[in-house]
Amino acid sequence: MARPRQFDEERAVDAAMRAFWTAGYEATSTQDLCDATGLGRSSIYNTFTSKHDLFERALRRYMTTKNTATFAMLDGDESPKGKMQTLLQQVVDAPEDDPLGCLVVNSMIELAPRDPEVAAALRDDQKLRLTALTQVLESGRRAGEIDKAKDARELAHFINATIAGMRVAARGGVGRDALQAIAATALNAL
Repeated sequence: MARPRQFDEERAVDAAMRAFWTAGYEATSTQDLCDATGLGRSSIYNTFTSKHDLFERALRRYMTTKNTATFAMLDGDESPKGKMQTLLQQVVDAPEDDPLGCLVVNSMIELAPRDPEVAAALRDDQKLRLTALTQVLESGRRAGEIDKAKDARELAHFINATIAGMRVAARGGVGRDALQAIAATALNAL
């Protein structure tokens, strides 16, 4: 008879997510995952089958968590341009206990070029975010808050790329003042 699990699987995925977010997929060893989750190797492999499986679950958790908060804000009552400002400001004011950067951006760079499953998940995530951004930006164009001469889908790509770039810059050591200036420049471009 198999022994029942003595740990919270979701908490283990969260802990692994933070480990991957901090160090990346390749640099996160099985021992790092054991240390982060408090689990032994056998528990990790019996539950998640592989480091890659655990990574995919952690990446999905990250995307779901971040998107849920982002989409709730984008569906809120703030003006369209105000929503873009809030989005950009969230990067400037990232929680100090969060690892620097973004697990999605890090994974695009590290894994997407050679990992079809991760690349597909990242493409699906990007489509969702671009659709949500496009809808808000189009609403802003109709309301006259956003330059009507600019295409909402192109602006959505611009905002998405700006946020990714800001997260990479933060990971590289760029300070809050520089991130604030990038956010202000992006808002002026709308």
